This record gives sequence, C-alpha cells and structure tokens, in this order.
Amino acid sequence: MTLIHVPKPWQLPERIVTSEEAFLNRRRFMKTLIGAGIAGSVLPLVGCQQHVTDAEVPLQGTKRLNAAMNPAFAQVDRPVTNELLAATYNNFYEFGGNKNIWKNAQALPTEDWKIEVTGLVNHPRTYDLDDLVTKFPLEERVYRFRCVEAWAMVVPWLGFPMNALLKEVEPTSQAKFVRFTSYFDRNVTKGPTFPPSQFLPFPYHEGLRVDEMANELAFFAVGIYSHTLPKQHGAPIRAVVPWKYGFKGAKSIVKIEFIDTQPATFWNTLSPGEYKFESNVEPEVSHPRWSQKKERLIGSGRDFEWQEVPTTVYNGYGEYVAKLYS
Repeated sequence: MTLIHVPKPWQLPERIVTSEEAFLNRRRFMKTLIGAGIAGSVLPLVGCQQHVTDAEVPLQGTKRLNAAMNPAFAQVDRPVTNELLAATYNNFYEFGGNKNIWKNAQALPTEDWKIEVTGLVNHPRTYDLDDLVTKFPLEERVYRFRCVEAWAMVVPWLGFPMNALLKEVEPTSQAKFVRFTSYFDRNVTKGPTFPPSQFLPFPYHEGLRVDEMANELAFFAVGIYSHTLPKQHGAPIRAVVPWKYGFKGAKSIVKIEFIDTQPATFWNTLSPGEYKFESNVEPEVSHPRWSQKKERLIGSGRDFEWQEVPTTVYNGYGEYVAKLYS
C-alpha cells in the first residue's frame, strides 16, 4: 500500500493558501439536503440544494475561543471549507437522517454538561463545561475530514489532543480500547423520522484502540472556526480522528470508558459488513456499494460547490499513523 505524503505548510504554493476573507466569511451560502434510508443496511445518500439566509445560520449562540495554531497542523494541501457550508451539511443521526439537521440540533441541551471518564483508569474524572476550555491547553489544528459517503471537507478545529486526557486519567495496562458515548434522550433526540428509527442502537457509541487514542493526531474538539462548537457539530465536545472516516468521531460526548475488549459501536452494529470498527480511510478498500478511490471535496467559496479529487491513504496522514497498522 503506497502512502501519500501531505506537504508541510512551508511546502505549499501560495495559490492554495486560504484567504482570511474566505476563512471568516459569513455572508451567504448554499446548503444541501440529503435524504437517507435504512433497509437491512444503510442506504447511500443523495440530495438537492437549497438557499439559506444568514439569519437562519445557528452560529450566533457560539462564543469566541482563543487558541494558538499548532504549527505542525496549520495547513493542508487544500483550502479550508467555507464555515457556513460546514455548519449546515452535517450527519447527526440523533436529530435526523438527512444533512439538514442543524435546526433540529438546536434542541440539544448543553447547559450543566458533564463528561464521565471511567473504567480501567487509575484516576477517574468527571469534567464540566468550564473544564473543557480551561483544564487542558487549547490549540487550533486544520485537519482534513473525510466521510464514508465519499465527501470531504477541511476544518479548523479547536481543542486538545486526546493524549492529554490519557496522561491525566492514566489507563491501566488492562485497558486496550476506549468507548465514547454520545448524549441521547428519546424526548429530545428523536432520531431519523423514517420507520426503522426505533430500532437504531442509540445512544451512539464509538470506539478506538487505546494506542490509536494516544496518537498525536487524535483530538478532542471543543471549538471550530475560532469559536465554540455549534450544536450540529457535536457541542460541547466531540472526537476528531482525521485518518478515519468521519462517523468514528463521536459527537456530544457524555462518557469515556476504558475497557479491555473491543466495544460495540453504532454503525458497526447496524451493518458490520459496511462499517468496520477500524474504518481507516483507504482508497483501495471499497465500500460494498461505492468506490472510495475518489471523494467530493466541498469548496471554500461562498456558494455550494463540489470538486472531485483522489482519496489519499489514511486521508493523507500515513506518516503519523501507518505504524499503528503495520
């Protein structure tokens, strides 16, 4: 398997560096509505486009976050996705089975948030909202984001590396895996509206091996685009593992549990033949119903646009993670 090198920031031509105007623009955009269905396994998504006005965009509830850019992750070889496009093109099955879930997601109650860290650790902890932005030194990282559905973005996350949490709670030698549990309340997060929704295995669970969690790329995001996470992005804290498909990044985490066996996870439970536990981005490993050799990159402009580009092994992060799978 050939590893494709991601250029360092100083190797990039000036023409592909994102302008400040493109990075911060909040004036206008297009959003895409995606329909989904489940019949035995999860159906591929198809959609249409619709205009949305600035007044509808749920960014005003966020707060500015100050964090230094990590120079090792200051740029990739693609421009940053327009913020408003990223804010309205989301998967969050707790709030619906299409991409137009951002309005529904505003029902997520983030006040008095608590995250329990438990299981095979020497120092169990419970963190609140204030801890998330003060307990660990925050930094900003620009990462590629690749969905298993073969679309992609480039996102500037704010947060802290997962290994900072590992150092504080100290997993025991018996801890081989970590399981993330997302918020779920049937009265609030009602899931998709199509009939099989009552059979979906909520709450959403995802997992990693502990050595994957300890990798320098693995990240807990508490912000995006220089402010706290909007609810549709998984406020107030979500996992970001950029060499894996996006569904591996659990949103709105309420529990982190260290265990000795591989945990059951949401999509792997629904359709293990299509959604592997590992789910690294590998262009030569096709999804059963579509190729992964190419991806549709959402642009940095003000209007919704796609650019088809080749998929890279481990989403371009092979130099960091290939050793985990050798």
